[in-house]
Amino acid sequence: QVQLVESGGGLVQAGGSLRLSCTASGRMLSSYTMGWFRPAPGKEREFVAAISWSGDRTYYTDSVKGRFTISRDNAKNSVYLQMNSLKPEDTAVYYCAARTVGTGSRWDVASYSYWGQGTQVTVSS
Repeated sequence: QVQLVESGGGLVQAGGSLRLSCTASGRMLSSYTMGWFRPAPGKEREFVAAISWSGDRTYYTDSVKGRFTISRDNAKNSVYLQMNSLKPEDTAVYYCAARTVGTGSRWDVASYSYWGQGTQVTVSS
């Protein structure tokens, strides 16, 4: 079992930055691909970003490319999402999730087995 806890959300003006953190307990995150998701119209949650178990490969949805950066520190059992140039449409609850390496698809919500409780990000215009 893996327990994930997100932090770092808050209220920020458009153009500002936030850094989300996700810390795990129970098992080492080095066995998992990690992802960030958020709700979207018509979907329970949409893919935002993912990072390979080693941290050498990262993936982003088009709407956040060039603005968000996902990273991880396996020694600290943590994953991060640096969000810059925030827009009002980025307002959402952001969820951290873990996917066992080699299973399913990094883009697919259903492929992730463990989820955090979410952290609220609100971007004012």
